[in-house]
Amino acid sequence: MNQGYLSSYQPIFLHLLLAAGLAAGMIFISWLIGEHKPSLGKFIPYECGMLPTGDAREPFAVKFYLVAILFILFDVEAIFFIPWAVISRDLKMYGFVEMLIYVLFLLVGYVYLWKKGALDWRSS
Repeated sequence: MNQGYLSSYQPIFLHLLLAAGLAAGMIFISWLIGEHKPSLGKFIPYECGMLPTGDAREPFAVKFYLVAILFILFDVEAIFFIPWAVISRDLKMYGFVEMLIYVLFLLVGYVYLWKKGALDWRSS
């Protein structure tokens, strides 16, 4: 291989080596100066200052995960409004119509999910 080709990657390799060395060094120093005296208080699970009750492996309803995924989906789609708002004057009527179509698609998806009951948390 060409020596000039590999030399262009030297800063990246140096950066990765430095980051890995820094991370390993901080972990080692933390282990070196940290206390190693096990006690009952260290082995109790901490949860908002209260002792935990019940089983941690209690099943959750799928609705919670579904709502979280839908929130992420619509939140990511809403991010596209920012660049459009920045250049909306340059796009004129064409950009406005395109954004109306985009909003219409989002609205159709939202209404579909609403009618399917995906946003209803009440147990059936």
